[in-house]
Amino acid sequence: MTFVAPPGYQPVYNPSIPYLGPIYGGVRVGASVYIQGSVPENITRFRINLLCGESDSSDVALHFNPRFDGWDKVVFNSRKDGSWMSEEKIRKMPFSKGEAFELVIMITSKGFQTKVNGKDFFLFPHRLPVEQIRAIQVSGDVSIQTINIIGLSNIGIIIVSYTCFLINLLPSQPVPFSTWIPGGMLPKRTVIIRGSVPHGAQRMGFNLVVSRTRDVAIHMNPRVQEGVVVRNAQTGGQWGSEERQLSGSPFMSIRCGNQRFKVFVNGQHLFDFFHRTNFSEIDKLEIDGDVQISYVHF
Repeated sequence: MTFVAPPGYQPVYNPSIPYLGPIYGGVRVGASVYIQGSVPENITRFRINLLCGESDSSDVALHFNPRFDGWDKVVFNSRKDGSWMSEEKIRKMPFSKGEAFELVIMITSKGFQTKVNGKDFFLFPHRLPVEQIRAIQVSGDVSIQTINIIGLSNIGIIIVSYTCFLINLLPSQPVPFSTWIPGGMLPKRTVIIRGSVPHGAQRMGFNLVVSRTRDVAIHMNPRVQEGVVVRNAQTGGQWGSEERQLSGSPFMSIRCGNQRFKVFVNGQHLFDFFHRTNFSEIDKLEIDGDVQISYVHF
């Protein structure tokens, strides 16, 4: 339930394309690469490579190449000693022209499991040792907002939708922490929280609050030792019934819809939490418990 970025890796925001950046310490099975971006209306193709070095000529453990060429497809491949191997062509397109996307590349024992916008896409078997990966490369017709790598010891909780980002960098904020949500909560409104869980942590709480009434629209309470994420809401000073049937994990993507919050973990749907109060009145975020907060985005 506790995950961390690889040693020395820092999230990347709004990089210039083409981009090539190191992953100090490499990656391993259990890590995930998390990318938010968008593609233009006139896209032809873009590429994301996981490299076994820090140059264009390095071996490529994973080549991920969506192509809009009349026969829309995504091409997967690897390159060793300067030679490309056989292509895997998936003749369906999970990306839409002119729209934003959320891509997760999960590094499993069997291969690279890709997920786009919360849906499984393709498992590309390993052809080169994962331990050799040292860099990530992005090129082509794509804009990138965030590149992050979740490893195996910290927790990053990311509340996501496809709207613009207002970034507030915070130097290790004290907990309990609270902040106003500018303009309140709207359908597809984005809040992103990034932090870490110290050794020995037991529980923490994340609340979206209606400050006028102190109602809690959604309370999420990851309990590390129990391995669960308890959800609830409070209206009129009374807590409702708890929901806790699913376990938590490294990072979450929580999307506010008209009827519910949809929660994803590593790009995979985890649970829905139906609104019990008017989400448009939500205007505050509160965090407490055994967690260290490094930044909050709205």
